[in-house]
Amino acid sequence: MISHYLTMLRPTQWLKNLMLFFPPFLAGQMLLPGVILRGMMPFSAFCLVSSAGYILNDLLDRHRDVHHPQKRLRPIPSGVVSLSEAGVLSVLLLICGLVLASLISPRLLLLLAGYAAISTSYSVLLKTLPVVDLFCISAGFLIRLQAGGELFRVPISPWLFLTVFLLAIFLSTGKRLSESRSLGNMAGEHRASLAHYPPGFLDGTLYMTGGAVLLTYAMYTLNRQTLIYSVPLCLFGLLRYIFRVSSGKGGDPTESLLKDWLLFVVGLLWVLMVVWSIYR
Repeated sequence: MISHYLTMLRPTQWLKNLMLFFPPFLAGQMLLPGVILRGMMPFSAFCLVSSAGYILNDLLDRHRDVHHPQKRLRPIPSGVVSLSEAGVLSVLLLICGLVLASLISPRLLLLLAGYAAISTSYSVLLKTLPVVDLFCISAGFLIRLQAGGELFRVPISPWLFLTVFLLAIFLSTGKRLSESRSLGNMAGEHRASLAHYPPGFLDGTLYMTGGAVLLTYAMYTLNRQTLIYSVPLCLFGLLRYIFRVSSGKGGDPTESLLKDWLLFVVGLLWVLMVVWSIYR
């Protein structure tokens, strides 16, 4: 039974909250004493609140998820966990996450509350609106980035801000496009916004934002000239993700990273190259 509750939390999605550590990592501060320890409580707070949002989303989408080949097996649409239990767990996780953030700093609490508000609005209404749904997802990543900069007192480069913003749009577009292609005529019944995207729109958005990500990241690396050599890795990762989506292998960013060995290796090589460039 405990495994069902853990499944609702979607722990693999907690990888997204590692965005909190991007500012100190890219600023060369990760090896300073206490940096990782200082980030664990905020990371935990974001994990709690994001899991609360996932449960709320599953509760509201349960009638649609029963028609999805994979999501129908989740604890809520499958009926393994009752609606009342899921609701109570979501509220408890939200409260615990906000209380934990309040113990760290008022600024972090404000950012996390903003994240929770966007996540809730997305689950209740905004996910049904085309384009708006993509921007809501991107806003979540930007809040994580800003929270990391605030927590570790690292200024966020405008080019890094744009790269994260566009990358989030790129990845969420890929996920939407993958869902649209795999579900076919049933796509609109599973996710309302998919019924409103005209043919070719998501494809064009995927290519446009992919090119924009490459450009903004290249501009970001110009301030750290040794990082310029990681631009080819960025291009390979973008193309590999597009190839994966176009081949019908799925567009979920977390699953793509964990299940596609080429993407995983590219991500690992990027981390190693950043470490070599900044920390050597």
